[in-house]
Amino acid sequence: MIHEPIYPDGPGHRGVDTSIEAARKMEMSVGHLQRVALRAIRAAGARGLTTNELAAVVRIHRDSIQPRTSELRDRGLIRDSGARRRNENGIKAIVWVATTSRGSNGL
Repeated sequence: MIHEPIYPDGPGHRGVDTSIEAARKMEMSVGHLQRVALRAIRAAGARGLTTNELAAVVRIHRDSIQPRTSELRDRGLIRDSGARRRNENGIKAIVWVATTSRGSNGL
C-alpha cells in the first residue's frame, strides 16, 4: 500500500520507495519540528531567519528543518519577508517571518 501524503500537515513524498520510507519515519516528529521551527521564527520577530539560521538556532540538522519551513509556509504560518541574507556559502537565502494570523492551524 502506498502511503498517502498528508502534506503540509505531515511529510510528503515523491512516490518513490525511499521517499515513502523517509516520510513514514518522519511522521511522528513532524508536528514537533514544525512547532520548534515556528517558535524560533516567531521569536526572531521582524528580523526573521533563513533556513540555515533556523537550523543553527534550534540545533536541528538543516535536512530535517528545511522541509518544515515549506510546510509552515503552505499552512500560512510563515511567509517570505522579501529580504535575503547570504548563507555561509555566499548564496542568498529567503528570510522567513511569522505571519500575524494564527488561524485554526496555529500550532
